[in-house]
Amino acid sequence: MLVKRIVANIATKDIEAAKSFYQDVLGLDLLMDHGWIATYGSNQEMSVQISVASQGGSSTPTPDLSIEVDDVELAYARMKEAGFHIEYGPVNEPWGVRRFYVRDPFGKLVNILAHT
Repeated sequence: MLVKRIVANIATKDIEAAKSFYQDVLGLDLLMDHGWIATYGSNQEMSVQISVASQGGSSTPTPDLSIEVDDVELAYARMKEAGFHIEYGPVNEPWGVRRFYVRDPFGKLVNILAHT
């Protein structure tokens, strides 16, 4: 058996609230919209990973999602400009990433990172 895709599902009554965070700020495409579910993503091939953690590193809370980007500073500036609450960072971590934590519109803690 081959795992072909892993999808993170976030429960919400306000599907439209995802657009500003995941599409407008992070630049993901709306791949599917059935009214009751909207899927954001990219046609770019990505690695499939699941992390299981007791903390988020550097004694931070474990994030609900981690999203790797090519430009952390741009992502940070766009999140701030859009009014999303930054909870940690940006910071260079000893394991070789630069990252920050931000809350999405649903209260999920999202780790935005890039490898240094």
